[in-house]
Amino acid sequence: MKTYKLLLSVGMLWFGSIMTVNAVGTTPGSVDDPIITKSYLDQYIAQHISDLLNKPGDQNSASPPKTPDHNQGGTAPLSVIKLGSTQTLYGESGTEFIVRSGKVTVVSSEDGVADVTSGKDLSPGTGVELNHLLIVPREGRGIKPDAKNKQDIFVMVRGGYTILNADGTKVTP
Repeated sequence: MKTYKLLLSVGMLWFGSIMTVNAVGTTPGSVDDPIITKSYLDQYIAQHISDLLNKPGDQNSASPPKTPDHNQGGTAPLSVIKLGSTQTLYGESGTEFIVRSGKVTVVSSEDGVADVTSGKDLSPGTGVELNHLLIVPREGRGIKPDAKNKQDIFVMVRGGYTILNADGTKVTP
């Protein structure tokens, strides 16, 4: 009797699965319902996004991001600058500095530079703490090595900048 019930249960499961496949109309993995890989799907999505971004003449579609050079500011990548012991780094309006090593002070003929990390304005001659984000509010402001500095000065810069030697000559990057 138990064997009969077991065979009946197996038979009903088999019949139910056949009916389900026929009701849906496709078999998983068949030509009508293919199995795709993640790499194919990623490639497919990337291609369609690229096509949408590069669609000419459509004012409402997003345009591909522009890659500005280091002197245009905005979303430019960070540049790593090694500042010489007699050089001064001046930023354009909106330029960001992060001093990674060495001792530097703020240079400005006016108010100074914004230290966003500490939430303070740094006046001319004030020392800059390492790894603090500085933003230049207007041109003519920047940083220079402290007189007591004895190590290399590395600064990460985003935006437009100019490096001047002590004699006023411009350093070409």
